[in-house]
Amino acid sequence: MEFEAFEIFVSKPRLARYLISCSNSQGRAMKLYAANIRVAQAFYPILNLFEIFLRNEINEKLSNYFDDQAWIINQKGGFMSDSSLGPKYWLKTQIVKAEINLKGKVAAGNLIAEQTFGFWTSLFEPRHYKLMSGVIIKCFPNKPRFVNRNSIAVSLKDIREFRNRIYHNEAICFIGTTIDFTQAIKIKKELYDLLVWMNANLMDFVYPFDSIDSEIENALSI
Repeated sequence: MEFEAFEIFVSKPRLARYLISCSNSQGRAMKLYAANIRVAQAFYPILNLFEIFLRNEINEKLSNYFDDQAWIINQKGGFMSDSSLGPKYWLKTQIVKAEINLKGKVAAGNLIAEQTFGFWTSLFEPRHYKLMSGVIIKCFPNKPRFVNRNSIAVSLKDIREFRNRIYHNEAICFIGTTIDFTQAIKIKKELYDLLVWMNANLMDFVYPFDSIDSEIENALSI
């Protein structure tokens, strides 16, 4: 496809950064755009698996803590309605929205699956974390001693923001207008650290899906 036609479909503003980073070479800009997509694609299974593992581990810990497999329903009137969270009660609102979306098929398992990644990561924010006595730190039994709630929350925030950039087709190959995958490499390390801290054996399942390094290497050779 000719660059002019490609530009119409992708948009000039979106491609401008690629052109600048490639010294206005239209051919290189198109190749870099495609390479960015391939790197994002390589992250997708790792991000997807991490989200599934994390939410299910949190669910297990909270089910045990509240001695209630339906805690996600019953805690709407529990810690999710604590006065310290007022006036918006964001977690409770997310559950109510999910119940409406499920149109009568409301069960704890359905509600667990319906929640966004942001719902689960927000549980590590101080206002929510303390209402559960910090029990969800036990999701990471292998973490180093110096790693605390705050450091995990920061990593989760970084991962969530990076994930959202990928899911919204934003570039992950730049720092400014320089081709640079430093942040992507950092996010991969954070993902792997958290996975190992959950359970080192998870890596046996994750590794076969990982083509991140090779796709970054290919992108940097453009």
